Amino acid sequence: MSTRTIVHLLRHGEVHNPEGVLYGRLPGYHLSDRGRRMADLVADSLAERDVTRVISSPLERAQETAAPIASRHELQIAIDVRLIEAGNHFEGMTFGVGDGSLRHPGHWPKLINPFRPSWGEPYEQIAARMLAVVDRARDEARGHEAVLVSHQSPVWIARLKLEDRRLWHDPRKRQCSLASLTSLTYDDDRLVSIEFSEPAASLLPGASKIPGA
Repeated sequence: MSTRTIVHLLRHGEVHNPEGVLYGRLPGYHLSDRGRRMADLVADSLAERDVTRVISSPLERAQETAAPIASRHELQIAIDVRLIEAGNHFEGMTFGVGDGSLRHPGHWPKLINPFRPSWGEPYEQIAARMLAVVDRARDEARGHEAVLVSHQSPVWIARLKLEDRRLWHDPRKRQCSLASLTSLTYDDDRLVSIEFSEPAASLLPGASKIPGA
């Protein structure tokens, strides 16, 4: 008889970022008040689930999203650097044509190859590190459920890899909203389903839409 394990990939909640900076891996970016409410809604949605492991990206916004889930289940948050945001050349800048970084020709060569991509960490590298943490969580939570708190790009790339789809894509079309869950169900080590849900959907209207956050 097979053993069922569920690994939830959770994108963090909204971040306080009034300047609209692509903060990437920069420290010091915390959840906004709305983001904290999002995290509470996710914790509510998982309160009756059999969660035995909570693993987070080292960035503050991810740990703050993980905190209410860990608290509900009386768990410690484990940190795994492999869940961190994707590396990006435009980190710390505003991104756009008007007053953003794209008005400077020196940045244009970073946009020439969307397949790798040329502006940051290779998609294959992101997929490999994310799926390594999924494997870790599946082993550690065998027969139960685990929550991995990460970021939009890594979560979406992991899903594309698991679904055997091409990794290069239009970031505007990612199905990975703030505080959303991408839930991977395994029988033993065999992936049997991928489900997407939005526990904080009521708070999404009006939320920040910084790409790649």
